[in-house]
Amino acid sequence: MKLNKLINAKSEKGKGRNLNLCSVLFTVLFLKIITITACAQSPLHINNQQYLVEEQNVKLSTVLFNNGKQVIPLQHLEEKKIASINFSSAYASVFDSLLNKYSKITSFPSSAYNSGDVNYDDLNADLKFYNTIIIQVTDNSLNDLLVVNFIKDIQKSKDVIISFFGDVRVLNKLDDIPVPIIWSATKSEVSASFVAQLIFGGVSASGKLPQYISASFHIGDGFSTLPTRLKYTVPEDAGINSSYLNPIDDIVEQAISEKATPGAVVMVLKDGKVIFNKAYGNHTYDNTRPDRITDIFDIASITKISATTMAVMRLMEQGKLKLDTNVGAYIPKARNTNKNNIQVRQVMLHQAGFVPYIPFQDNIRAGDYSRDSSEAYPTKVADDYYIRKGYFDEVMWPKMLNSHLETPGKYVYSDLSMYFMKEIVERQSEEHLETYVANQFYNPLGMQTAGFLPRNRFNKDLIVPTEIDTYFRKTTLQGYVHDQGAALTGGVSGHAGLFASTNDLAILFQMLLNRGSYGGVQYFKPETVDMYTAKQSSVSRRGLGFDKYDEDLPLGYPSKLASPQTFGHTGYTGTCVWVDPKYNLVYIFLSNRVYPRVTDKLSQLRIRPRIQDVVYEAIKKSGN
Repeated sequence: MKLNKLINAKSEKGKGRNLNLCSVLFTVLFLKIITITACAQSPLHINNQQYLVEEQNVKLSTVLFNNGKQVIPLQHLEEKKIASINFSSAYASVFDSLLNKYSKITSFPSSAYNSGDVNYDDLNADLKFYNTIIIQVTDNSLNDLLVVNFIKDIQKSKDVIISFFGDVRVLNKLDDIPVPIIWSATKSEVSASFVAQLIFGGVSASGKLPQYISASFHIGDGFSTLPTRLKYTVPEDAGINSSYLNPIDDIVEQAISEKATPGAVVMVLKDGKVIFNKAYGNHTYDNTRPDRITDIFDIASITKISATTMAVMRLMEQGKLKLDTNVGAYIPKARNTNKNNIQVRQVMLHQAGFVPYIPFQDNIRAGDYSRDSSEAYPTKVADDYYIRKGYFDEVMWPKMLNSHLETPGKYVYSDLSMYFMKEIVERQSEEHLETYVANQFYNPLGMQTAGFLPRNRFNKDLIVPTEIDTYFRKTTLQGYVHDQGAALTGGVSGHAGLFASTNDLAILFQMLLNRGSYGGVQYFKPETVDMYTAKQSSVSRRGLGFDKYDEDLPLGYPSKLASPQTFGHTGYTGTCVWVDPKYNLVYIFLSNRVYPRVTDKLSQLRIRPRIQDVVYEAIKKSGN
């Protein structure tokens, strides 16, 4: 990390002499590698060190032009409809894969249009629904006048970014094209990855043009940028020896072999960098569909902090919600019940005295549901299962409003808390919860999978099946929320119903680790994040909505090595997200441990905390 700071400092101070530093920098990097102790010399560790050397070379020989309007890093992702076009780059798949980690990208290989007389009119026509076009070119393709003319034409009506790989002398082909241009001297997987991340702010630009090219491109030209989003890299980039993370494989394989879960995806972020993201096992035990890092999971109670609590934080900052105001002030139907005088703060701390759980599914009558949808049965609960109109308002909500208070002032974890908070959020925001959080957070952040009701947006094969429900819905739950109460509300609730991939959760919780900032946007005031994620109760470990570190549990919670600053949540379906500000760390574990039916083996084997222990141990062994 000190070496990286040295490189960045020299690059800034050089002001056009960056490339003159190459020999010195490579000498330092080489010496750093060869002086690593013998115990650290695993093949993967060595390869990763070599990767970082190559990446530094790419960074020094990558230059950003025409960025006076600060288009790069891209912002306002919720407004962007992005297409990526490849003209002859051999590494377009790597480039587009990295782009897609930041925002939804549609790829257009130019080869599909190379038939007969090439004028690219068909390609231009296919781009009519996109407003931002990222174009990959090489020195070879820029020597094609048709390609250059296409770029000149499309930039008149679209926002265009050019990623140019190859001989710098060909830059003059772009002389009169005033769009952001990123030139990288090398054609490789590393340069494709670096430039793609540069576009979104995963890495920074600092290179300067080493020679005069034309009237538009002078020696010393080059804009600098700062990193604003996640970087996707290797553990060594965060100062961690990758071999120290190998035990994660054994722990997850144990979970799978002992049928604690058919599969899982694990992600680790350190210092704003994704250093580990790996999928294990399969969607089900029949081993027909392997888990992938892009898979979408039912994250269960992580909904509480990823949706509802976020909405509460935003509304509080806007002055539309106050923690010390009574529930009855926000929910008129609560005013004549025992819920009237309960403070919102007590609800968020699980100290309102609510009963932990109401088994709504046990009281379903024959006339309450139908296997076909109709005007009378409009609410979809699962495949071939629809609940009657008005069921929530007539049955579920009155039961919650009239439920008795068991332990006011004491900590009792209750799903009812977030049913009430969802109602408050929707009244104060005047929007449905799923719409509000998508518009306020998920879309602007570039999150692509996170949201409620994923079957309305994705093919079910992209969603990991959660359980074979033999009691209530009598079907396999795939893309429909596992929690029975949330299902009866139509799949959207304050305590459950959110689905997401590891990458989306990484973005969301890195924003919180950054104290509300991500991608150049301040989503929350730092003091708001600090307040909600700190221990706020005198009778429990809880924060406001967030679960917290607990030193009193025998093996430590969530990990024996976690710091007291740690916050996050677990989910019933076999999930967790934990953020540790002391170590600048985010740990995410997603699984479907309740498939095909509920089992406690994941907890009995302590799979989630053991993996987290490995991460902390790797940090300590690496001297961080």
